[in-house]
Amino acid sequence: MINITLPDGSVREYDKNSTPMDVAMSISQGLARNVISASFNGQTVETKTPLTTDGNLTLYTFEQPEGKKAFWHSSAHVLAQAIQQLYPGVKLTIGPAIENGFYYDIDFGEHKVSENDFPKIEQRFLELARGKHEFTLREVSKADALAKYKEENNPFKVELIENLNDGEITFCDHDDFTDLCRGGHIPNTGILKAVKVMSAAGAYWRGDEKNPQLTRIYGISFPKAKMLKEYLELLELAKQRDHRKLGKELELFTFSQKVGQGLPLWLPKGAALRSRLEDFLKKAQKKAGYEMVMTPHIGQKELYVTSGHYEKYGEDSFQPIKTPKMDEEFLLKPMNCPHHCEVFNYKPYSYKELPKRYAEFGTVYRYEQSGELHGMTRVRCFTQDDAHIFCTPDQLDQEFKDVIDLVLYVFGSLGFEDFTAQVSLRDPENPSKYIGSDENWDKAENAIINAAKEKGLNYVVETGEAAFYGPKLDFMVKDALGRSWQLGTIQVDYNLPERFDLTYKGSDNSDHRPVMIHRAPFGSMERFIAVLLEHTGGNFPLWLMPEQVIILPISEKYQKYAEKVSELLENSEIRTLIDDRNEKTGRKIRDAEVSKVPYMIIVGEKEEGEESVSVRKHGEGDLGTFSIEDFIKHISDEVAKTLVTFK
Repeated sequence: MINITLPDGSVREYDKNSTPMDVAMSISQGLARNVISASFNGQTVETKTPLTTDGNLTLYTFEQPEGKKAFWHSSAHVLAQAIQQLYPGVKLTIGPAIENGFYYDIDFGEHKVSENDFPKIEQRFLELARGKHEFTLREVSKADALAKYKEENNPFKVELIENLNDGEITFCDHDDFTDLCRGGHIPNTGILKAVKVMSAAGAYWRGDEKNPQLTRIYGISFPKAKMLKEYLELLELAKQRDHRKLGKELELFTFSQKVGQGLPLWLPKGAALRSRLEDFLKKAQKKAGYEMVMTPHIGQKELYVTSGHYEKYGEDSFQPIKTPKMDEEFLLKPMNCPHHCEVFNYKPYSYKELPKRYAEFGTVYRYEQSGELHGMTRVRCFTQDDAHIFCTPDQLDQEFKDVIDLVLYVFGSLGFEDFTAQVSLRDPENPSKYIGSDENWDKAENAIINAAKEKGLNYVVETGEAAFYGPKLDFMVKDALGRSWQLGTIQVDYNLPERFDLTYKGSDNSDHRPVMIHRAPFGSMERFIAVLLEHTGGNFPLWLMPEQVIILPISEKYQKYAEKVSELLENSEIRTLIDDRNEKTGRKIRDAEVSKVPYMIIVGEKEEGEESVSVRKHGEGDLGTFSIEDFIKHISDEVAKTLVTFK
């Protein structure tokens, strides 16, 4: 007999060689119907893998990320099988699960595949799936594996196998199809009920442009046809909310080929929007004891060599700027932190003067590859709402928790209520990625985990996602469409203070190293505004809208009254615009709706006589007639509800 520990801590006894599916069956028939994957002692296993020792078992359904991964990885096998049948002679390479669906990279040889071929690929996929073929994993010797793919003249699989050792090579079989695979499959193909081939794109073998170009076929699948329908509807909604589309329609930002790829130009409305976000955070930061600083857009190369950024990010940065002086080189600033270290170094500090909190909306530059650029979410020039806190080790815990409070305030004020905190730790298998001692890393990682626990955050731990100089707490925010975005971040750093030889005088009158906290609640202004645009569909909170009210006089006769109302609203700090075009009122209303102005005021003879305004709300319609004073109060009350002061 073996003892199996379940996620709730309960321990059950089973016969040796029982499978995860046996365990599911013993719990309930309903669970067994929905279980599609499992992990045992932290390792992914098949649902029919015999369990031979005591251990911890977790069962996964499609609703969990691990279940989706197995579902979509299994789907990649069926996709490859379908394509192999439809296009004889193709060479398969790799086919992993991704965040939404899966892909398979294929050398199609003489075959040509276009969007017109997608329906027949989907049809063959479903025909194969209906066979309810079981997925079976088996170990294969290196010699046999090489022989199989050499016989098939598949150099891609041969290359993969040559980098493996005997004892770590497995094949997955289903129906008459076999593929090199490490595992993680659903019980059988019959669970795959719906599929959509999403796109085809070029991809270099192993991402290296020196290698052959393959065709990457993207797909997504679901256990129910209804789920695919809902997903496609969500995709269509996402297209309507695409920040690039909305940014153009609302005249917030643009790009110019003459200026350069990935270098955004903020238009007047966008600049005003961004400025309000900055003012919003500056007020909160001032209450929290931050001091604003400003640093140059460039720095000597040696600055970033000292910080370690040049070694870790040199290839992703713009190339050094050479000056007429011999051997003098500057870099466009890839990070703000080295500059802030030098701000701290300006003069000596006593422990009584700490913490020092330096904040800056600092613009940084990174040479992202052109294929990775995407609107405002991936650019080459962006502004971080950066701050660095220099504190004593004893102050670290409270300072970190205070930063968490600031991040939560920002999210709450902007309508981001669904988020998970991700504790990003170093990868113990790859120490060369990081700088600093194990002792400092241990202290920093424990500080983050303890703060997350004490603040009651819903958090997960991700190994290998730390910054090169320290662990971090990233906030993964879900938008209105259910998509996850990494926005705010907080990082603990014992390493840069050492590299820059930062010190303060302690109570013992000796020099001590401060601890450094990096934090950016927005992350970057560009990315944050892009995500906020898609989250709200351009219907920002009232306090943030570029224009809060638009006045629509029904004819030229009421222009002066419209100007009077506008002046009264502007005096109450309500951003107002007058639409004095020679257009019918109905057309003006439609245009205001498209521009997403929150409130429309219609003024004519009745309103002028009563000194009142007729009010319409975007997306809701007519709200009736208000006195000007009551309307001002209405606006003020709505702003107050959504913009709570930071405490």
